[in-house]
Amino acid sequence: MSSILIRNAVVMTMNAADDILIGDVLVTGNKITRIGPNIPENEVERVIDAGGKVLLPGFIQTHIHLCQTLFRGRADDLELIDWLRQRIWPLEAAHNEESVYYSALLGIGELIRSGTTTILDMETVSHTESAFQAILESGIRAVSGKVMMDHGTEVPPALQEKTDQSLKESVELLEKWHGAAGGRIEYAFCPRFVVSCTEELLIGVRDLSAQYGVKVHTHASENKEEISIVESERGMRNVVYLDHIGLARPNLILAHSIWLDEDEKRIIRERGVKVTHCPGSNLKLASGIAEVPELLEEGIHVGIGADGAPCNNNLDMFQEMRLTAFIQKVKHGPTVMNAKTVLRMATMGGAHVLGLEDKIGSIEVGKLADLQLLDLEDFHVYPSFDADWYSRVVYAATRGDVDTVMIDGQIVMESRIMKTVDKPLVLREADRTLKELLARL
Repeated sequence: MSSILIRNAVVMTMNAADDILIGDVLVTGNKITRIGPNIPENEVERVIDAGGKVLLPGFIQTHIHLCQTLFRGRADDLELIDWLRQRIWPLEAAHNEESVYYSALLGIGELIRSGTTTILDMETVSHTESAFQAILESGIRAVSGKVMMDHGTEVPPALQEKTDQSLKESVELLEKWHGAAGGRIEYAFCPRFVVSCTEELLIGVRDLSAQYGVKVHTHASENKEEISIVESERGMRNVVYLDHIGLARPNLILAHSIWLDEDEKRIIRERGVKVTHCPGSNLKLASGIAEVPELLEEGIHVGIGADGAPCNNNLDMFQEMRLTAFIQKVKHGPTVMNAKTVLRMATMGGAHVLGLEDKIGSIEVGKLADLQLLDLEDFHVYPSFDADWYSRVVYAATRGDVDTVMIDGQIVMESRIMKTVDKPLVLREADRTLKELLARL
């Protein structure tokens, strides 16, 4: 079994005690097997000198659309429903297997380069197999699934599904990919949002997710117009409706959740529903500012996600952490959402949202080795004397400071050099497949 010793790092464990220590971390196989000072090097295959570097758990992004990475810069300056109907849905409808594959690899490369090791991903209606193949090859940890759409207006024909077929294809993908790569890949049912789904489809998702024991990931209460559509069609607000049909359960993960009333917050809290916060996307689409401090105060698990490249326009957790903190300070004052709280959301918070808190999210013996090394020896993160490490990481560091990334015990980037994603190939093929996609469009 392979072994890697990371020596002399500043280890920000993100454990329950928030321990920060200068020492060593031993990785054996895909797990952390020892933490402490002066771990012996005998019988260790590889030693990484991390002197002066900060070792963190890899970031966990709880809302990503890998299939949309090719569309970066092609859906700017629109609000959500127009953004979907005028740009995103037509672009997704023009995807083929190749374009989904390279869109996914382009996104994964960006995510790894900026310290993200785990994602909750929502694909498009077709060609999801290609995204899973990219996830498999790249080494990233992912919970993903095909998007499900059997309802709605102004939907391109290629995205219009029959209910039975959508459920059937989702189950086929689940049975092939859930638990793949030694458990590094998981499947989730991904009905797009209530606006795009019949009640029959959502009830099918409810029953099948319970049967297979997997998560359900959907958008909810992102935009006021979306809520109005749901109220006019279903006679109640988003979360109330999801609870009415029995989908509000601990395996449900809601993206955005900006416009919640008190009853919906109560449902989320009492049912154990999880929430994922996407500040960059919410600001760019002018959707609003989620009440994250209130949700956290009520004991609701909230993670952070960049959403998709066409509504952000990057997948950088460092930017999302800064925004998560800053937009709440404007509303609630400077003491709310401190750096430690935000970094916990980006690590253990995301792990709780995905139900993986016993496996990832902190640096502890027995957990999976999903780690990132930051090199903070630079102007923008100095002085380092008597430093507040949480402040340095959340408020000062950038994705350019991520030096090395390990996922499941495998080094996927070292000294800023990608090991599992061929950067020149992916950049070239991203342009080629986008050109061909636009021709189909």
